Amino acid sequence: MTPAQLPPSSRAFAPREDGVVVGVGVDVVGIARLDALAARTPALLDRLLAPSERGLSPASRAARVAAKEAVGKALGAPGDYSWQDVTVERTTAGRPYLVLTGATLAAAERQGVAHLHLSLSHDADVATAVVVAERGAAPRTVPA
Repeated sequence: MTPAQLPPSSRAFAPREDGVVVGVGVDVVGIARLDALAARTPALLDRLLAPSERGLSPASRAARVAAKEAVGKALGAPGDYSWQDVTVERTTAGRPYLVLTGATLAAAERQGVAHLHLSLSHDADVATAVVVAERGAAPRTVPA
């Protein structure tokens, strides 16, 4: 359907072709599976999560692991990506946002990423994350 064929009360949201979107990443993590792996291999959580993320509920930990993987996908799987380079924080209003450091931050900066959009969800036994990396001007302050 072309834009001219759309009903008058609708609007098309076509993909951007101007290079603003660097990439989109999505990942799904089984909550019980991650929890069982962590029980068998306690060092796994130390490798995957920052100290501030380890004490969270199993669902929240799984969502954070999914977010870290989604960041890697949105950035095109940079070779020097580290789990410890990505943390999920929350604004005072509770909205999640990403903090990058190290090689992952360098990969984002090389690609001109100015903003990362993050959505987390968990239901039943599945946690999921979606990350959109975009170019353009963005504030360098922590969101309120």
